Formats: sequence, C-alpha cells, structure tokens
Amino acid sequence: MSVSAGPRLHLDHTFARELPGLAVPWTAAPAPGAELLVLNTDLAAELGLEPEELREPAGVALLVGTGLPDGAHPVAQAYAGHQFGMYQPRLGDGRALLVGELVDRDGRRRDLHLKGSGATPFARGGDGKAAVGPMLREYLMGEAMHALGIPTSRALAVVATGEEVVRERLLPGAVLARVAASHLRVGTFQYAAATRDVELVRALADHAIRRHHPEAAEAPEVYLEFYRRVVDAQAALVARWMLVGFVHGVMNTDNTTISGETIDYGPCAFLDAYDPATVFSSIDHGSRYAYANQPGIAQWNLARLGDTLLPLIDEDQDAAIEAATEVVASFVERYEGYYARGMAAKLGLAEPDDHLVRDLMGLLAGRRVDFTRFFRGLSAHLRGTDGPRSLFAEPTAFDAWAARWEAALPPDRAAVAEAMDRVNPVYIPRNHVVEEALAAATEGDMGPFHRLVEVVSDPYRERPGLERFAEPAPAEYRHVTYCGT
Repeated sequence: MSVSAGPRLHLDHTFARELPGLAVPWTAAPAPGAELLVLNTDLAAELGLEPEELREPAGVALLVGTGLPDGAHPVAQAYAGHQFGMYQPRLGDGRALLVGELVDRDGRRRDLHLKGSGATPFARGGDGKAAVGPMLREYLMGEAMHALGIPTSRALAVVATGEEVVRERLLPGAVLARVAASHLRVGTFQYAAATRDVELVRALADHAIRRHHPEAAEAPEVYLEFYRRVVDAQAALVARWMLVGFVHGVMNTDNTTISGETIDYGPCAFLDAYDPATVFSSIDHGSRYAYANQPGIAQWNLARLGDTLLPLIDEDQDAAIEAATEVVASFVERYEGYYARGMAAKLGLAEPDDHLVRDLMGLLAGRRVDFTRFFRGLSAHLRGTDGPRSLFAEPTAFDAWAARWEAALPPDRAAVAEAMDRVNPVYIPRNHVVEEALAAATEGDMGPFHRLVEVVSDPYRERPGLERFAEPAPAEYRHVTYCGT
C-alpha cells in the first residue's frame, strides 16, 4: 500500500529498474499492532529523515512497509548461494523487501530494506516473519560494528508487529528496517549466472560497478578490475572481523557482499576466551564457519564470484580462468597485509612483526585468555599497572613475551598507549549480556537493551560504572546462537 502522507523521502529504484530479472514486485504483510521499539536517530539524520516524523503513526507504517510514499516500488530480490558449501539455486528475499534507495546527506546511495515483512515468492515454505529478539540483535550488532569502524549494514528501526510468530514457542513478531550500501551479494551473481544469460550478468556487474567500484570502469580490463576490488574489500573486511574477535557464523555466499559490508547478523557473536576453533552457531556441526576459518571461507566465496564473471573477463575461457585465479589468489596477501597492519596498531608497533604476533596468539589460545581484555590491558601495562598479566594463571610466559614486545615499541610509551586505546575496545557486545538484554526485551522491558546499545556505541572510552559490560561471561557459561529466527 502506498500513501502520500508521512515522512518526506524520495525513493529511487535503480536495482529494480535496471535488473528486472532479479526482482519481484511485492508488498509487505499487515502489521496490525505496529509499535516502534527502537529508532536509530543518528542514522535517520544521516539519511535526511526527521526522527520525530518516523515516530508518528505514518512513520511507523513506513518502517514496516505498509505505508510507503507515492511512487514506491518495493521488491523481493532474487539470489542463489552456497549455504554451508551446498549450492541452492533459488534463495532470494524470503522474508524481506527492498523498499528502495535513498541518497544520504553525504551523497551516498543506500538501500532501505525490511526484514520480517512477510512471505514472498522466495519464502520456501517459511512464514516470512521475524521475532523481536533476533531483530534487536541485528540492530545491536550493527551499531557495535559501526562504532568499531567495521563496514556494516545498520538498523534504522525495529518495530513490533503486534503479532506472534511460531518458533520453538510463541514469540512477539517484529520488522527490522535496515540500511546498507546495497544488498548485492555473491549469491546475486550466482543467480544471474545460472540463467546462462551473459548479458544479465554483464548488466548486474555494470550496476555493481556504478554503485560500489566506479574506478573499475576506467580500467583497461573493467570486469577483472571490478573482481579485484571486490576481493580487496572482502579481505579488508574479514581482517577487521578477526582483529576484534568477531565470528559471523553464517558466511554463505548469499551473505558475502559486493560492497564489502558486513550483513545478516544471525548466529554471530564475539569471542570471550581466545580459541581459533570457536563456533557459536547451533547448526554449524562441521565448524565450517569457525573463527579461524573465516579468511579461507571468504576466499572460497570470492572464487564462486569469479566463476560467474569468467564470460565477462575474457572470451577465451582458459585465459579468463587464469586471470580470475590470479585475482582470487591475491586474497591471501591482501588479507595478511590488512591483518598484519591492524595487529601492529593493536600492539602499538611501528611495523608488523609476524613472529611476535604468532607467538602471542599461541600464548592466548593455550591459556584461553580473554581476547578483548588482553589487548585493552596492554596499554595499562605500559602505564605501569598489572594490565593483562593478571589474566594468566601462570604469568611467566606472558612476561617473556612482553619483554620482547616492549623492546620492539617506539620510545614514547605514553603516546603508544594512547594510540593503542584508540584501536583496542573496552566494550564489545558480550554474549551473556546480549542474551540478558534480548530476553528482557522479549518480555517487554527495553531498558537493558537501550543501555547496552549506548555502551557498545562508544567502545573505546572507558567509563566508570560500566565494569560489568567489560567482564567476560562466567566460566560455566556456554553461548549458542541460532539462525533463521
């Protein structure tokens, strides 16, 4: 349904207009008791929207898709994907809609997208709905990642629908309104390529180049350069995940973006104790998406993108394969470079030191030291306090490593400590605290959730009274996350 009243916004529809074969016009399901739970006022301002208008009934109707402006053309996007390594030819927006595109106050084109807005032709038997808890999780995680400087989709709002959704038990339903640079995925290219229509793949690639990598259009080999830039964006993104201990949990090709943003926060979580084999997802029985596997999986996903681009890269298939293979192979060096430079910053080093880092990560893994507290504590160590030494039951191993580390630091230790505090967060979304906040919100108490969002939105500045948000989970706590809720 479209209405003329409500918030003033102009929606464009370049994706649906330029790629009609990849979009199905659709409308959102009714939300009979729509109630705004949380509104991202900072993001609304970025988009040129008035928060107070979004709080009004017409604004809430916009946020659930039942009250769109005149001229809106919402669509469900088509995509395929490898899910846990198994190819699925038809996935698509089963419970989501691309409402349209906005140009924000900085001139950036961004998608406005709904999640939990009802079943679409891609629903595959699902109800198309979403529950309050998982939608609030995506809001929280997006804000935390944004505050950490990691490219990410962000939630504009979460609105309770007034309906209950059936999962293991009845849960309150919700719609998430989220904003992303786009929702173009590796899976989008896989779907287009499966049609065997090379011109559709070319149109999709041209659209993605205009949207995200316009410099590629000036290169002698346009599509190879486009591929190179997507590989680089993903290498940078996954390195940033690894540097803060983030586990995405469901790195399917349909969750790997062309823009290099993090998207789809399902079974995601942050490390407490450092263990490279950490898996949080209840359905990842083979540990495919474990923390340490994330760089390799990203490269594998990018190889699948390369498969779709071969006809565009070169008419000679052998030449195309050789060129694409060289590009995807470069992921390793690109990722390692981003990770090494990021780790040098976390340790206060002027230059990367692979041996020092490798020995450190072995030390942390062997003693299951809290990842976030360790790195934040290093600056305290430089200031003369105990710092992370207290995290070790037998600190002599840390002492030996720390002596090597300190010998490699620049002489101005105060400046080093300050710089380290700018890249090592105090606060992350601690899993046990997240679950407490979501449980309270599901029962109608939004206070803990709002407080947690406030904390993780300012992660580098230590503040009195917030000590519990920096503490690890109790030793007996075991965190498990679930996908598709």
